Amino acid sequence: FFFTLFGDTRRKATWSAGGHDAGRQGQRAARCATVAMAFMKVIKNKAYFKRFQVKLKRRRQGKTDYRQRKGLIIQDKNKYATPKYRLVVRFSNKNVTCQIVYATLTGDVVVASAYSNELPNYGLKFGLTNYAAAYCTGLLIARRVLTKLGLADTYKGLTEASGEDYNVEEVDDGPRPFYCLLDVGLKRTSTGSKVFAALKGALDGGLDIPHSEKRFVGYDSDSKELDTDTLRKYIFGGHVADYMSSMKEEEPEEYAKHFSHFIKEGVEADDLESIYKKVHAAIRAKPVVAKKSKKKPAQSKKWQAIKKTYEQRKADLAEKIAALKA
Repeated sequence: FFFTLFGDTRRKATWSAGGHDAGRQGQRAARCATVAMAFMKVIKNKAYFKRFQVKLKRRRQGKTDYRQRKGLIIQDKNKYATPKYRLVVRFSNKNVTCQIVYATLTGDVVVASAYSNELPNYGLKFGLTNYAAAYCTGLLIARRVLTKLGLADTYKGLTEASGEDYNVEEVDDGPRPFYCLLDVGLKRTSTGSKVFAALKGALDGGLDIPHSEKRFVGYDSDSKELDTDTLRKYIFGGHVADYMSSMKEEEPEEYAKHFSHFIKEGVEADDLESIYKKVHAAIRAKPVVAKKSKKKPAQSKKWQAIKKTYEQRKADLAEKIAALKA
């Protein structure tokens, strides 16, 4: 028999004795079609590619975390063009870089910078990427920027590293301390990371940086306390001294390779603490390096051909004509 579906007289269903079997076969076919659809390749058409927008260049290169950067540089509108300073800390295989930077619409501006390859000028000629060197670089950038801004005498920081957490206090009858935010980039912020050694150096140098002691080496998550002795040990290279002593006894050949720069400078494990103390004192005594005066060369070099006068060009032409006639 026939009946009408959805009021459309053209669409009719016929029920017969074999209708149930046909229905089951249709369900199986539908399931097979659904499974096949899951493996079909999605073809992106021209409309998709016309609307595709590539990510920013430094995001594509994997160099900048823009969500982190936005939080560090965004400024309240009621503060107008007041710079928002960042302490940028970066590590390479052979160097530690610390910079005080603020962002503008045309690009970042570097106020001051310090590098661990400057530490040989202060008496540290080995181990320029370890925890103690990162602390020295942070101390150097802090003293350098405060000297540049005329705040070095007002905010001297922690004159002797003790491993205790230090927060600079604002003076009543003077300018406020220099405030900045820590920019770690893509480095993983695990407890004991060297990036927080640079932070500790900058804090002891007199900068005002919001922080927590939970990331310094020596913090115990169970007791929720900072072991200041452990932190002080790392600041003065005590962990390196322990490693030197153990390796020298157990593997003298590996010790000669691993600590070749230390051996070249005649440094033993027991000498490290006194050396780092001298480096800290030297940084505080003279954080800013005098610029070298550029001398004018005795004979200036000209890379372009000197233009000839009319008489010289006329003489050259006469020589060419005479050569052709000869």
